[in-house]
Amino acid sequence: PRLYSCRVPRSTPKKRQRDGYLDGSLLVAMPAMGDPRFARAVIYMCAHSADGAMGIIINHRAPNISFTELLEQLNIVPPKERIRLPMGLGAMAVHLGGPVETGRGFVLHSADYFKAESTLPIDESVCLTATIDILRDIAKGTGPDKALLALGYAGWAPGQLESEIQANGWLHCAADPELIFDPEVDRKYNRALGKIGIDPWRLVNDSGHA
Repeated sequence: PRLYSCRVPRSTPKKRQRDGYLDGSLLVAMPAMGDPRFARAVIYMCAHSADGAMGIIINHRAPNISFTELLEQLNIVPPKERIRLPMGLGAMAVHLGGPVETGRGFVLHSADYFKAESTLPIDESVCLTATIDILRDIAKGTGPDKALLALGYAGWAPGQLESEIQANGWLHCAADPELIFDPEVDRKYNRALGKIGIDPWRLVNDSGHA
């Protein structure tokens, strides 16, 4: 996996409210989602404009790799140094951020960490950094207070996401850091539905009826 400098179109909260764009929000897949890559997906939207959209799935785990193993693969931490890593890193999940460029890494993180040359603020409390320096800082204990590492991202062509929403493929709601960075990855889908005011069990039952 590689991390790289990511150029995502910037927008302000006022612009999002005026134009109806969803960057800084959560997309939540409907139970009838036909694409298995997005089944029960919760996606944090990093960019949304007339040029398209880009987001990170925050509740799909990457199989067969841990955060510390990834640090070793990237030669950030030698295996013999693993014991010196900050407490808690061993329990951090590596996420499948989406089906596009799955060999590249993206870190969503709290706004207490910022590198002027590489960090993109998404909203007041969440940023995106896609350079390897942030992983080095996390390994040293000087990284952000909250972080989520994902391999790959979800992307939409101009107008594609709007069409999928109109076809009842997605719901959306406001995001909050507590949900984005919740270590209990498997409960994020139901938590997101709860933010919308939907009982997940009722939604599953209702989706089978016309």
